[in-house]
Amino acid sequence: MITKEELDLLAEKYETKEFIKDDPIQFIHKFKNKEEIELAGFIASLFAYGNRKMFIHKLDELFRKADNDIVNYVKNGDFSNLKGFEYRFSKDYDIIPVFEILNRLYNESKGLEELFAYAFSQDNFLQTVVDYFYSLAPRSAGQGFYHMIPNPQNGGAMKRMNMFLRWMVRKSVVDLGIWNFMKPKDLLIPLDIHVGRVSRNMGLLRRKSNDFKAVIELTDKLREFCPEDPVKYDFAMFAFGVELNKRQEDLKSE
Repeated sequence: MITKEELDLLAEKYETKEFIKDDPIQFIHKFKNKEEIELAGFIASLFAYGNRKMFIHKLDELFRKADNDIVNYVKNGDFSNLKGFEYRFSKDYDIIPVFEILNRLYNESKGLEELFAYAFSQDNFLQTVVDYFYSLAPRSAGQGFYHMIPNPQNGGAMKRMNMFLRWMVRKSVVDLGIWNFMKPKDLLIPLDIHVGRVSRNMGLLRRKSNDFKAVIELTDKLREFCPEDPVKYDFAMFAFGVELNKRQEDLKSE
């Protein structure tokens, strides 16, 4: 199994400003105040799946539709220019309801931070957040809506929501750490196929499925290395996995 010293070196290598430009976190670095950052981050996280170049291109298009003024766009409530906008599983009739729910959230409360803070005080943190969106979802919302906001009851890794929380709670050269109701020690690893494969190769994860049980197992193992900030190793495993995958593709093309 990889040692703490080796993993710390990898984390230090990859958690740099250079990481930002190719990652969906780039979108929150374009904004200044808390409302802008959390809204941009939440929206960016919903679309952060599949081919990275494709979803970053799609997010660029989406933020242009909002005139790069995401707070006023959401609070104004006119999402007619999203008709015809889609990304993979999610069509406009899936995407527009998410914005309509965010519109209601920001016009009736202090927004995402208040929702997540309340949910964190409950027994079932992520389920409470998701249940809020499900309670307001229209009948017209299709499977694309539920793919953007997956149900924790299904046992999935909840990768994108855990990634969003990392952005909001940790504070570093990459993560902005604007929320204080929870600590970095409370975060869970954003588990995807790259992190899963690398963590198994490193001897950190035994479970074969990339599900929520694997998230808990891996996060608990990383807490042994750094109890106060286990998710800092996300950079080490994700970036190393992407780099390893690229090397393998380069070898195939030779």
